[in-house]
Amino acid sequence: MTAAAPAPDSSTATPSPAGPLSQLIQAALDEGKSLRDLGKVAIDPDTGEHISWQYFQKLVKNPPASAPNPVQMRAIAAALGKPYRRIQEATAKQWLQYEATELAGYDAEVRIIVGHLAGKSKAELLQWRMMIEAAERARREAGE
Repeated sequence: MTAAAPAPDSSTATPSPAGPLSQLIQAALDEGKSLRDLGKVAIDPDTGEHISWQYFQKLVKNPPASAPNPVQMRAIAAALGKPYRRIQEATAKQWLQYEATELAGYDAEVRIIVGHLAGKSKAELLQWRMMIEAAERARREAGE
């Protein structure tokens, strides 16, 4: 006769890894901010809406099934002193397993050029790089 295996001890079970947004909040807590401190300054600058310190606690301890909405993300950004874009990226990665790879801060022309180069071989990329660098040298030598 065999005995049933004991249930794993939950106190020794490995906790599930925290997602990127949860990690950002935990980092603020590790730096000495309290959940209540975060709740006091978690105000969306666009709408004036607040989020509570309890929401921060939930995000760190037991994240909800649904991601924060834009109002909540702006309030989180304000509380953490991080750019809204950083909070969006962390939220997308934590809830959607999506990692942003776009070129932020560049205009459409640069993004189009990079998009054309994306599928090129290493040799083709080297060729394009050499052409661009040669054009830049020529422009500098011409005194532009």
